[in-house]
Amino acid sequence: MTTTEQTAARADDPRAPQRNHWPAVAAVALGTFLLVTAEQLPIGLLTSVGSALAVSEGTAGLMVTVPSLVAAVAAPLVPVLVGGMDRRLLLLGLMGLMTLANVASALAPNFAVLVASRVLVGVAIGGFWAIASGLAVRLVAPANVPRATAVVFGGVGAANVFGVPLGTLVGEFTGWRVAFVTLSALALVALLALLAVLPSLTAARPVRPRLLAEQFRDPGVRVGILATFLIVTGHFAAYTFVSPALQELSGIDERLVGPLLFGFGAAGMVGNFVAGAALARSPHRTVLVIAVALAAAMPLYVLLGRGPVGGVALLIAWGLAFGGASVGLQTWMIKAAPHAVEAASALWVAVFNLSIGLGALTGGLVVDSLSLQGALWLGGACALAATLAVWSARGNENLR
Repeated sequence: MTTTEQTAARADDPRAPQRNHWPAVAAVALGTFLLVTAEQLPIGLLTSVGSALAVSEGTAGLMVTVPSLVAAVAAPLVPVLVGGMDRRLLLLGLMGLMTLANVASALAPNFAVLVASRVLVGVAIGGFWAIASGLAVRLVAPANVPRATAVVFGGVGAANVFGVPLGTLVGEFTGWRVAFVTLSALALVALLALLAVLPSLTAARPVRPRLLAEQFRDPGVRVGILATFLIVTGHFAAYTFVSPALQELSGIDERLVGPLLFGFGAAGMVGNFVAGAALARSPHRTVLVIAVALAAAMPLYVLLGRGPVGGVALLIAWGLAFGGASVGLQTWMIKAAPHAVEAASALWVAVFNLSIGLGALTGGLVVDSLSLQGALWLGGACALAATLAVWSARGNENLR
């Protein structure tokens, strides 16, 4: 996206939004909900897929790893390859790819074909998210951009709270292939919704490799990328092992872990919309508060989460803080690069997805070589470093 995408777009610019397209915002949110559900659904199906296709659970985990890595590459690559293509057509094509990819997953005769279908899922995730994450500036008036961005990212929280658990239940009761078919059917619904309500979104300034590289010259973009890397890496280094933390550190029964993770996701949805409201006043202050809260919540879990009450309270606080991270950091990128929202967003999505995998990997190494508490300390240290990076941008006029 381009100069027309500035949050301070002039009302007399014929390419600026002349009215709010809230149905289109809702359709894009549905798309993000299904994309994140598709990315994470195999987490709950590893055992059944592994048994059916004769692979270990560790190997079956490639169903999650592969699309995340592919999405990280696709996020900056897809906008470059499509050039000036109408973003409406691009989003429709990517949702169509998601629909077909999940059909292929459901019909896969062996694990190799299943992984190949997950590669297509990764392309759809990276491309769709790169476009959708900064789309609010094309669909609503400038004053409503933070709220619309929060709605789009509400789809991410909803996937964690509802999509993945419900998809897992479908897989448990009817089989993993039916779970993928169901997801494909819902993707088709999202495709039809996008077709019905999404306006034409002409790209006035196509994303080129040079434009991507130029973003790193902007101090605000550099800080946003660094903060995203640190916050997301730190979060997933610790959150990947939240189940054993709840059981071993807080003494919580294994049967309560699922409901508590549901509570974490629900708190995250609240945090998403609270942050969306706060961002309209000050992106810098909002992201700073999120980073500080995460820097406190994870280490405090080691110190004060040694019982069920403290563990649950800190888990909810953690979820509330991280729930605002996606919308906060994406809004930061929009404000930092108002003339190149799509290029900056593509880089942001790439770093976000890479950080998920790196965080889980690093956290695993820390847990294996040091301790479970070490992963929580690492998460807090990363968030503290992000706090310092965000604080350094306090003089940036675009982010106040």
